[in-house]
Amino acid sequence: MIEALTFKDVDIAVLREARLDPWRFDRRMLWDQVLLPRAASRSGANLLHCASGTMPLVTGLPTVVTVHDVAWLRAQSHARAYARYYFGEFSAARYTRAARIIVDSSFSRDELLACTNVDAARVNVVHPGVASDYFAIVRARANDPFVLAVGTVEPRKNLEVLIRALPALDQPVRLVVVGPETPYEEQCRSIAAELGVQERIDWRGYVARAELLDLFARAAVVAVPSHYEGFGYAAAQALCAGAPVIVSDAPSLVEVVDGRAPVLAADDVGAWTQQLQTMISQPGAAEHHAHDVRDDAMMRFNWRAAASRTCDVYKKALR
Repeated sequence: MIEALTFKDVDIAVLREARLDPWRFDRRMLWDQVLLPRAASRSGANLLHCASGTMPLVTGLPTVVTVHDVAWLRAQSHARAYARYYFGEFSAARYTRAARIIVDSSFSRDELLACTNVDAARVNVVHPGVASDYFAIVRARANDPFVLAVGTVEPRKNLEVLIRALPALDQPVRLVVVGPETPYEEQCRSIAAELGVQERIDWRGYVARAELLDLFARAAVVAVPSHYEGFGYAAAQALCAGAPVIVSDAPSLVEVVDGRAPVLAADDVGAWTQQLQTMISQPGAAEHHAHDVRDDAMMRFNWRAAASRTCDVYKKALR
């Protein structure tokens, strides 16, 4: 399917196949290596932008690729070997052929250069935008306070530090976890059972868009304790929603909050416990600070600004 759009002086043809499930590995390879290059050649485009970290072996067009992170080379040892190879080494080898590479953060740029042989001059940092419906969120903190953690439940997200902090928090405080599960969820459930806090954790899995926005509106704190992130969408979303947020000291998260939210050592349970308790027990101060930094976040993480910078990258690629 081809959808035509225009932004600035760039005509954009959106290539997609609604009948393919991109989460199925075989369908993803079929799209990347067969259907996408075929659709690109028929589109009449001058440039192909692959926005999901993979690109075809052969395109026939100058290609820009967005590399959100190099987690497949750094932090995905739990995944299946064929997926690690395709999204890791195989894709990294393709990047050397890209006309330009877009990364989500300066940290991801440094990681990409450390893990591949790409030319540093062809790598451009473009912070992705946060959807505008986060900008429209009206905060109304729930009477029964909860900590919100959003993202795939996998080891690099370090959910267990929040679970280990729960016993020392006031009893009404709950942890709401949103995101697809991996075997790591069972490990986290076991830790919760050992600590006697399993009843205080709400495992939501995938949720509808409206429900996710409502959770950002009502959460006492959004917590992002990851060991590794290429960007850190949950942190950017929280800032744009005006929700109090705490992040780990993973470099990309430090970059995203840029001094506007508390930063803690990823595995320091005591520090997470103390900071969570402070922000939950002093909601006025936490909400006031989150409100004060919201406008700045909406300027930094809006899609129109990201699109404008991306169009500049297209022009460089064509030159």
